Amino acid sequence: MDISALLAQIVGGAAGGTGGGKILKDADMGTTLNAIVGGLGGIGGGGLLGAVLGNTAGGMAGGGDIGAIATQLVGGGVGGIVLQVIVGLIKNKLLAK
Repeated sequence: MDISALLAQIVGGAAGGTGGGKILKDADMGTTLNAIVGGLGGIGGGGLLGAVLGNTAGGMAGGGDIGAIATQLVGGGVGGIVLQVIVGLIKNKLLAK
């Protein structure tokens, strides 16, 4: 995996995690924690999408063209939303007063 693919996944995941916390208030953990958890989810989501689509669309082989970067951003964003919502709901339910 290329460093540009990893950065695209982290950025997409952080944006997705932040958006997920704003959309679903029950899963909100604060902007910073949403972005951190989303970035971690972005790495997993982008990697999973790359594995499913193969190196042509999901990988960064060929120098990181705009289509591959967009795929990594979208995969990272979806992974970031999913992980942030799951972690946020669990955290908020466990710490509910």
